[in-house]
Amino acid sequence: MTGPVDSLILDLLEWVSGGPRSYAEVMETWRTSCPKLPIWEEANARGLVSRENLNGRMVVSLTPAGAALLEQRRRKPKPEASRTA
Repeated sequence: MTGPVDSLILDLLEWVSGGPRSYAEVMETWRTSCPKLPIWEEANARGLVSRENLNGRMVVSLTPAGAALLEQRRRKPKPEASRTA
């Protein structure tokens, strides 16, 4: 994953992994009408997030694919900032 949409999708996955998120909360935070930044739509299309009804409440969570991608990102070493002498 590279590029602005991919980076934002990873941010969405990190945010969703932080705890139960209601569908309304996710839509309020991540849905966009900008066709160049379809973060929520792309994450759904890629099968990285799912929606389910828990006790009458629509909840968004990571799919196994989303959790695996997030874990891969967490394990990847961060590039060091270049230093000038």
